Amino acid sequence: MTAKIFIDGEHGTTGLQIGARLAGRADLRLLSLAPEDRRNVDARAGLLREADIAVLCLPDDAARQSVELAKGAGTRMIDASTAHRTDPDWAFGFPEMTPGHDRVIANAQYVSNPGCYSTGAIALIKPLIDAGVVPTDYPLIINGVSGYTGGGKGLIARMEDETAEGHIGSVMYAYALSLGHKHVPEIMSRCGLSKRPLFTPSVGRFRQGMLVQVPLHLSTLTGNPSRAAVHGMLAEHYADAVFVRVAGLDEADRLERLDPEGLVGTNDMRLYVFGNDEQVNLVAQLDNLGKGASGAAVQNLDLMLGAAVEDAHAEAALAVG
Repeated sequence: MTAKIFIDGEHGTTGLQIGARLAGRADLRLLSLAPEDRRNVDARAGLLREADIAVLCLPDDAARQSVELAKGAGTRMIDASTAHRTDPDWAFGFPEMTPGHDRVIANAQYVSNPGCYSTGAIALIKPLIDAGVVPTDYPLIINGVSGYTGGGKGLIARMEDETAEGHIGSVMYAYALSLGHKHVPEIMSRCGLSKRPLFTPSVGRFRQGMLVQVPLHLSTLTGNPSRAAVHGMLAEHYADAVFVRVAGLDEADRLERLDPEGLVGTNDMRLYVFGNDEQVNLVAQLDNLGKGASGAAVQNLDLMLGAAVEDAHAEAALAVG
C-alpha cells in the first residue's frame, strides 16, 4: 500500500531536504499544499488529516498547532521542532539511543526528531550513563561546531550573501553565550541528567557538517576507567547499529585533525575516543542536516512504515558477521 506523507513546512531547510530524500520513492505519495494555500489553515488541516504520516518542519508553536489540527484523525507524526522533545508521550527519534528503541519508534503515534547537537551529545553520553561510569550529576562539558544551515534561512542568507545587511564574515563565531541553548533540556531528559551540562556551541563558515565534543577527566569517573574501557562501552552499545559507528582506537590515533564536513550527505554518525588514560575527548561527527535533521526524520519515517526495523537488524548482523 502506498503511504501518504505530508511535509508540513516543506519549503524550509529541513523540509526541502526531507522532500529531496523522499523524491521518487514508489512506496510513498507526497501530499503538498498549493502555493496559494500555504497560509490557508483549513487546507493545511485537510492534508494533515489525510496523511498517514505528517512530518512537521515548523517553528514550535506552529508544530503544536498542527498536532491540534490533526487531532482525532489518526495521523502519525514526526516533529522536527523542539516542541515535543521532552514530552513523555512522544517517542524520541534517535533509534540507536538504547537497544530496541527502533521498535519503540516503529510503533509510536508521535515521534519527536532530535536536535542536531543533542544527537551527537546523547550518542556519546548516554551509553556511559547507562554503564554507570558517568554519574547523572556529573558536571559535563559539551562543545560543538555546526554548519550554518542549522540556523535557518536568515543565517544562511547572511553567510552566503557578501553584500547582505548583517552579513557575517568571520570563519567561526560562538553563540548561546548565556548557556541557555534549546537542545540542553532534551540532552538532560534523554540522558537522565540531574545537573545541567555546560554547552558551548559555535557556527562555522561552511554549509553542512558537525562535530560534538565531550571532554572527560577519567579519574573523575566512577571506577576510574581507562580510555580503552570507555571505548569498549561505546563500541558495545552500538555494535548492532547501522548508521552509528565507533571508530577504533588505532584509527583515532592516526588522525591529526577531524573534519566536521566528513559525513555530509549521509545519515551516518561516527564516534571517536581521542586522548590517553588520564583524559579523553569523545567526539561525534555527523551531518547536521543528515543524522541531525532530515536523514534522521527519514530513518524514523521508514521505521514507522515498518520498512526498516528488521532490515536494519539484518544488515547490522551481516556487517558484524
